[in-house]
Formats: sequence, C-alpha cells, structure tokens
Amino acid sequence: MLNLDEGKKAVSFAREVIEEYVKNKTVPEIELPDVFNEKHGAFVTIHTYPEYELRGCIGVPLPVKSLKEAIVEGATSATRDPRFPPLSPDELDNIVVEVTVLTEPELIRVDKPSDYLSEIEIGRDGLIVEQGFFKGLLLPQVPVEQGWDKEEFLSHTCMKAGLMPDAWFDKNTKIYRFSGQIFTETKPRGEIKEKKIDGSKC
Repeated sequence: MLNLDEGKKAVSFAREVIEEYVKNKTVPEIELPDVFNEKHGAFVTIHTYPEYELRGCIGVPLPVKSLKEAIVEGATSATRDPRFPPLSPDELDNIVVEVTVLTEPELIRVDKPSDYLSEIEIGRDGLIVEQGFFKGLLLPQVPVEQGWDKEEFLSHTCMKAGLMPDAWFDKNTKIYRFSGQIFTETKPRGEIKEKKIDGSKC
C-alpha cells in the first residue's frame, strides 16, 4: 500500500482539494508520486475539530479509478455529503481531514449466516453489504470508534444499505470485507500520521 510519506501527500492533497473546491468550486492541479496513478478505492473523511464529530465521508469503494481521481472524488463529495449542510469556507480552519486507502473488497463465503461472525475482525475489516440495488459500506475504523461488536457492525452496515438490521441473515445478501490504510491530520493543517485502529473489542 502506501508508505508514510505517500500517506502524508494523500492527506495534504485531499486538504488542498477540499479548500479549493469549497472556496472556488475548482480542483487544484498537483504533481503526485506514481502510486497515485495506480487504481485504488479511497474514502475522504472530514471531522470537526476539536469535537471530532463526523462532517462528511464519501469515497470510491472499488479500484476503478486512479488513487488521485478517487481522492478528488471523495474530497469534493465529502464537502457536500447529503447528510450534512455543505461545508463552508469559514469551517476550513476547524476540520481535520482523513484519507482511507482501501484494498479490493473480497466476498465472504459462508455456509450459514452465523459464520460471518468468525470471518470478520473488528479493527481490520471494513464491510460492504449488497442486496439487489441496495448497497452500504462502513470503513474499518467505524466500529472501533463506535464501540460496536461484530453483530452490531453487520447490522449497522445493513442499515447503511437501507436494509433491515438483520438483513445479513438473508441468503440473498452478499457481504464483502476489505481493509484500509488510514492517514489523518492530528489537527487542522497539522501533522499527518498513519492511524492504527485497535480492534480488541470483538
């Protein structure tokens, strides 16, 4: 995946895209290392600072675009996440930016739904739930931040897809797992670190 220097560039780039887009509705042209031309899924998350409340989180789940394009799409879309009012210029000094680079999702194959619990690891896995046209994704850091166990994680991902919480018991529901590499600002425009998530609660 990315080394720390590349991760720092990813977050700095996402921050520049967010600021330029919110102020001028344009996207900056920036030269980035070759890894940014490789296809990766990626999400950009905006949190308020210092409260650390979610302010926007959108991305590209599958490796269908270059990492650079995925960050641009995630960053611009997160500023107008439909769950929140559009991000305004006077908020830019009071947000922290986080980029999660995703591995390719892998379909979890089980004999019975209860087996999902042994196939999922909190702190390692993000989940995608898919049933027909319904689809929902939660990043690996979400259940750790929320203190969820595996059943709660599955249920909340089902609800994110617009399904009932117990839809993961339905044989027509597909569940995918993926992992993510997380880089984040420690404060607005501040130091950027790789975030390790502790999934000890399971």
